[in-house]
Amino acid sequence: MAAATARVAVTPAAAGMLRRLASEHGPLMFHQSGGCCDGSSPMCYPDGEFMTGDADVRLGELEVEGVERPVPVWMSRDQFAYWSHTHLTIDLVPGRGAGFSLEAPTGHRFLIRSRVFTDEEAALLRDPTT
Repeated sequence: MAAATARVAVTPAAAGMLRRLASEHGPLMFHQSGGCCDGSSPMCYPDGEFMTGDADVRLGELEVEGVERPVPVWMSRDQFAYWSHTHLTIDLVPGRGAGFSLEAPTGHRFLIRSRVFTDEEAALLRDPTT
């Protein structure tokens, strides 16, 4: 059986920030909402600080070298309905993002880069978990 297609990934720059944040805050998580402005950026929190529920799906986990625990990535179910056909990569860029995300004071912000899954990748997708 072929391995399932990953729905999420992280760039080296974002992985570096996650190592820094994990050393300061412990285990981390992301939540991607469908809000406006910075509410549409991936928000990084200490794991469990943002309460997820039936309105959210877990897209996967980011395995980051130097970070003890995988970083779960969540998305609102409504937003997933629009993005279910895309692979998401969390990146880090200069600039100040939302005040609630852990990287906000660093002068950088996380953002999502996306691309449509190939037919081959789509055939190996699994449904995300709640």
